[in-house]
Amino acid sequence: MYVAVKGGEAAIEQAHRLLADRRRGDRAVPALSLEQIAGQLSLAVDRVMAEGSLYDPDLAAMAVRQSRGDLIEAIFLLRAYRTTLPRFGYSRPIDTSRMQIERRVSATYKDIPGGQLLGPTFDYTHRLIDPAMATDEEVAAPQRQPRRERESCPRVMDILNDEGLIEPDGQSDSEPADLTRDPTDYPAARDLRLQALARGDEGFLLSLGYSTQRGYGRTHPFVGEIRVGLVEVEVEMPELGFAISIGRIRITECQMVSQFKNTDGEGPRFTRGYGLVFGQSERKAMAMSLVDRALRADEFGEQRMAPAQDEEFVLEHCDNVQATGFVEHLKLPHYVDFQAELDLLRLLRREDAERAESQEAAE
Repeated sequence: MYVAVKGGEAAIEQAHRLLADRRRGDRAVPALSLEQIAGQLSLAVDRVMAEGSLYDPDLAAMAVRQSRGDLIEAIFLLRAYRTTLPRFGYSRPIDTSRMQIERRVSATYKDIPGGQLLGPTFDYTHRLIDPAMATDEEVAAPQRQPRRERESCPRVMDILNDEGLIEPDGQSDSEPADLTRDPTDYPAARDLRLQALARGDEGFLLSLGYSTQRGYGRTHPFVGEIRVGLVEVEVEMPELGFAISIGRIRITECQMVSQFKNTDGEGPRFTRGYGLVFGQSERKAMAMSLVDRALRADEFGEQRMAPAQDEEFVLEHCDNVQATGFVEHLKLPHYVDFQAELDLLRLLRREDAERAESQEAAE
């Protein structure tokens, strides 16, 4: 605590009040409601939920409001709140093949069973500021589209899998690790790596994913399929003997097709990268799938030469809460440490001066 600052705790209290005042902004402008943030800044809320590893749009919107729009601070707040919640158990693995699809695209096949579903996306908009954003003019609602059922939208990856042209999806019946409860040991299993990537910083993973495309861990990727939509969350009820649905969550799933390898004597096959995050966050899911494939270098006998292939480097630095804490702690008092460095520097400079004087006297 900055007790050495003039005013001590009273100054800190005033800093809190000033922060609250700045957060509120101009009183002549109506205050933002949680409904407005969750509804109109939904992609920011989705990122906070994904990297905060807690699916609750209202809490995420509250964190965005409290942090004045600083998303990493909002993620920190949500992550901290998560630690106070009791844990009742684990849900069953979600079945994304049963997703109520809102958006679904593939870059590998033009015509796919069920068709391409563009959905809400910036992909086809002009990257220009729209003057209409300066007003509160109502936008016409889109026409209702028929719901896409799972039978009409089979997985694109299954097309390759049916021909034996891609590795199996790697599903396992073993109990997955829990990153929030167990310490990370290296080498880490893929399930733990995926957990770390799912709540990792989007910008960090985006840069790493981009680096793999530029040759630093080249994988030559293609987007097999991106799906955005709602999935059921089910929990086993021992007293009932079957699972029940406790609600639906919106997720983004990306299956990346990467360069082929000849493994297990099965002949050359494409390999996979996988990404899944809360909400609509295609950039994050794509970056995650690129880094996931890069981290699998050892599985395919590839030499690990690039940052995205270095498991410990990626997993130890992708968490923005840890990174923020370590960087921002530099703002806290380091008076004793600095004085020690300062005294050492002065001593070294005196010794240098004394040596120089001795040399001059000897000459």
